Amino acid sequence: MSPKTPLSKARTYQEIGAFWDEHDATEFGEQTEVKFDVNIKSQRKYYPLDGHLSLKIRQIAEERGISEETLLNLWVQEKINQAGRPQNL
Repeated sequence: MSPKTPLSKARTYQEIGAFWDEHDATEFGEQTEVKFDVNIKSQRKYYPLDGHLSLKIRQIAEERGISEETLLNLWVQEKINQAGRPQNL
């Protein structure tokens, strides 16, 4: 059976764990600079909502068997459509 990892020569997950309990990744080879792009732009936007409205939204969502987030997204999309705006901005 070949080793699971080339550095530790371990053959089981327990051996791999034991190896890394006693070693550090900086012990092996040079540290090389790695470049990568990260898009941290959030796909969600949060808006403050009146507490009474929030309670009503929760109740309606529960009655419909959907999440509050889904209900709000459906309602906002409906209003955008009524305003004659494109669905995908």
